[in-house]
Amino acid sequence: QLQLVESGGGLVQPGGSLRLSCTASGFTLDSYAIGWFRQAPGKEREGVSCISSSDGYTNYDANSVKGRFTISRDKANNTVYLQMHSLKFEDTAIYYCARSLLQRGCLLSKILYDYWGQGTQVTVSS
Repeated sequence: QLQLVESGGGLVQPGGSLRLSCTASGFTLDSYAIGWFRQAPGKEREGVSCISSSDGYTNYDANSVKGRFTISRDKANNTVYLQMHSLKFEDTAIYYCARSLLQRGCLLSKILYDYWGQGTQVTVSS
């Protein structure tokens, strides 16, 4: 059974950091591009970052997270991470990881992803 599981969310103060993890069962993560998305209450799900399967290419939503978030892989542990620094109130959302359909590179478009995790809540609050 194909499954993605996110973890690492929680409550953090503005300016703080969190590291989210995405693990998989039923397939090998490093054979696929993986994306992180988020959805805040009342808003559409938006792309945050993605990492390609082969060459380590990464992509970020420039307007909101570039320079603060870093995506990476740990192939030995079949895990993709999203390291988040300098968190802001507006980063509050449920964060999802997803498996991309693309064979090369990665893009932050929801329609290009086929399997999704259940999400992990990130709350930035003082």
